[in-house]
Amino acid sequence: MLVASSMKTVMEWLTEPAEPSVRYLVMRDLMESSPGDLRQALEKIPAKGWVKTIFCLRLPGGYWFEKSSLSSPKFLSTNWMLLTLSDLGVTKKIPWVAQSAELWRDTFARPDGGFATPGKEKSELCFAGNTARGLVKFGYEDDPRVKSAFLWLAKNQAPNGGWDCFGRNGVVDGWEGMSAFAELPRQKWTRSIKSAVDKGLEFYLERRLLREGRHYDPWFRFHFPYHYFYDALVGLEFVTALGGGGDPRAARAVNLLKKKRRSDGRWLLEATQPDTMNAVVSKSLQEYVNKLRPFTLEDAGEPSKMITFRALRVLKRLGEPLPG
Repeated sequence: MLVASSMKTVMEWLTEPAEPSVRYLVMRDLMESSPGDLRQALEKIPAKGWVKTIFCLRLPGGYWFEKSSLSSPKFLSTNWMLLTLSDLGVTKKIPWVAQSAELWRDTFARPDGGFATPGKEKSELCFAGNTARGLVKFGYEDDPRVKSAFLWLAKNQAPNGGWDCFGRNGVVDGWEGMSAFAELPRQKWTRSIKSAVDKGLEFYLERRLLREGRHYDPWFRFHFPYHYFYDALVGLEFVTALGGGGDPRAARAVNLLKKKRRSDGRWLLEATQPDTMNAVVSKSLQEYVNKLRPFTLEDAGEPSKMITFRALRVLKRLGEPLPG
């Protein structure tokens, strides 16, 4: 079995029926399959594989783990499950996805226009960006609360083009705003969103996407699910989606991506989140990490279909040919 698997081309491996989510995403974003073929592939996603696994963890009422806190514990509760699902191709056309997504939207929406966890009066960058991104991918780009969240993101961008994520004035780990904008159809952009995207691209490109990685090496490892943790692949995804991949300042990150490709054309899931491997961790951070409940769909250190798909999508945007 291992020999047979190793003989498959990368595209054959990615489009195996056993994981219909990856098969659909590859057909949609890499192979540009016909609408009819895409529709058939999409319909198969809930039947087996990762989406079915996540659905089986879902409780009556449309939430995961507990309803009193949709974001706790990390990473098993509703917020984190929905972020993962949004990256697996499902939409609100599936009734149970719509029920959970609307519970998420209604619970996190804030009067100031963005999103935050229960108990927080004001919107927070991490949750505003992630929730807006996930809801757009589920098909809610025309929802008034989603539109409002994008305006909130544009309004609350720091002067330097980053975002204030943890009380600092615009930092690389405030990537959630840019990833949300990357998912919003261009015809939905306002002038303020266009301005925020331009400033945000310059912020990340000026820092070569990786500057903070000098002090925190997990940014050089690829993860999935990534939630609100930033790494080089996350940066390349939104930079290339927004048209900045050809900028010479992105070259270092692109070279890193290419260097990580194995001889068989695949990429590894290098670590799961939270990733503190080889990092200097303070006592307070270690206490925080100990409270987390990690969730993963693939094994760290092994070839990853999601990492490989995402890496190939970045390279395709840069004009690289697809593997055979």
